[in-house]
Amino acid sequence: MGKKFLEKTLIEELEQGGKNFIPYVMAGDGGLEKLIPTLKSLAESGASAIELGIPFSDPVADGPTIQEAGKRALANGTSLRNVIQVLIESRKEVSVPLIFMTYINPIYKYGVEEFVRDISEAGVDGVIIPDLPLEQSSMVSPYFEKADIALIQLVSLTSSEKRMEEIANASQGFLYAVTVNGITGARSEFTVNLEKHLQKLKEVSQVPVLAGFGISTPAHVISMSALCDGVIVGSKIIEHLQENNHKAIKELIQAKNVEPSFNKVPR
Repeated sequence: MGKKFLEKTLIEELEQGGKNFIPYVMAGDGGLEKLIPTLKSLAESGASAIELGIPFSDPVADGPTIQEAGKRALANGTSLRNVIQVLIESRKEVSVPLIFMTYINPIYKYGVEEFVRDISEAGVDGVIIPDLPLEQSSMVSPYFEKADIALIQLVSLTSSEKRMEEIANASQGFLYAVTVNGITGARSEFTVNLEKHLQKLKEVSQVPVLAGFGISTPAHVISMSALCDGVIVGSKIIEHLQENNHKAIKELIQAKNVEPSFNKVPR
């Protein structure tokens, strides 16, 4: 478990000629008793790893679908501590790497050292903190390094080439390439510069590059996966889980290894 497990899993998928798919789920949406069965189902459907959102009252990077999932989870009494406790008890039932997506406030309130200690015990392999700038990452990175947990960085479309290189060099596990300017949520179109952007990130990154934000259809998965090392899908996964539509989730995940009929960004 840990950073090495996450990186090894993603790289092995690429070496075998495939691409990676990381679904996002909100912990506690529908009740914490559903968490482990949902994670197991996603793993069995072919997820390379799973991103697990921690509900928070002020989720600055989340669009409406994920915000509503967070509200439902908070209404169910979900907290960072009880999510960690569920994983401590049952993490071994889930075969793929797990990544926390949370914000710096809950970590700071929990206590950084205590947080890292507990998620290490819970078998968390990586963490994404969208509102923690690279310049302030030293407040958590020494603890993550000691625990061998990946601190995954996000890079935006508006980043300069120098900034892209700095973020790529700092990212562990994989580099999260944000594909839209704005919050999460399904999109029908992407910027015309995205193909060039992802190509540049692939050139400067020492870890796999995965695209996320706005990806919502099998066609998006196919075309985006052709441009980088895989995708992250959140809002559409949450919608399908709400509808209990596991067939649609499996179709999304399996699209990662479909050869595109054309290598272009959907627009």
